[in-house]
Amino acid sequence: MAKSKQMQPPGLGIIAGDGSMPISVAKAAEAAGRPVHVVALYDTARKEIEAFPHTWVSLGEIGRMLKILKKNECKQLAIVGSVHRPDVSTLRLDMGVFTNLPVILNLTRGGDNSILTAIVSFFEKKGFEVVGAHEVARDLLVESGPIGRHRPGKKDRKDIAIGLKVVTRLGELDVGQAAVVASEYVLAVEAAEGTDRMLARCKELRQWGMDRKNKRTGVFVKCAKPGQERRIDLPAIGPNTVRGAIDAGLSGLALAVDDVMLADREELVKLADEAGLFIVGVDPAAQAKE
Repeated sequence: MAKSKQMQPPGLGIIAGDGSMPISVAKAAEAAGRPVHVVALYDTARKEIEAFPHTWVSLGEIGRMLKILKKNECKQLAIVGSVHRPDVSTLRLDMGVFTNLPVILNLTRGGDNSILTAIVSFFEKKGFEVVGAHEVARDLLVESGPIGRHRPGKKDRKDIAIGLKVVTRLGELDVGQAAVVASEYVLAVEAAEGTDRMLARCKELRQWGMDRKNKRTGVFVKCAKPGQERRIDLPAIGPNTVRGAIDAGLSGLALAVDDVMLADREELVKLADEAGLFIVGVDPAAQAKE
């Protein structure tokens, strides 16, 4: 019996933020035979996460969060899904916050990259091995080439090349991970508002006459920031991103190979195929050499 227990994969804790990615990662972990316990954040994680062993907590219940993970023998920890910076006055705080106050205060300073690195360091010091969602669910990473029925045209490829340059520069400044380029014109860049709102702005711009011929133009481009902490917040898209691109009148999406994850892949590819959008995996390094 001891030998069998020793061979069992380490328990995985998942701190679940918004989006469908926490659900996809939990499914992949269970399919691989891993014990999973999800710490789902109130008013952030989706209700579907309750299909897995779970506990709901407030973002401010740091002490309770740590106790739950240790009680469920979670040796490894994946932090998955988007979490917006909270309004401290609305948080449900426990003693764990005050015990770790100096560290937590540091999480409110600096850009995203520095905050993410500090979060990883915090949980590692508490005895957890922090792993990336892509390490748990490797199959969710974007591969090279077309994903679905449609392919980018010549004009699209020019927009993709410009978009990759823009997003790389944004990443160097620790700003965002995505941009939209239409007819070699930078239509929008992602900042603190996130992908969904950026695409909504593109829809408004198109309604103002960006596309008078009512033809799909423009490419959504997404990749990781240079030097990004890959164990948290690796870029991801799901069906909502495709729906936003459709509503914005774009012709397709270009995603960095091995740097972007696909949640609910089957559904998002179906949506893109039916709407005539392409999804393609591109290599930013290769593009830079062209």
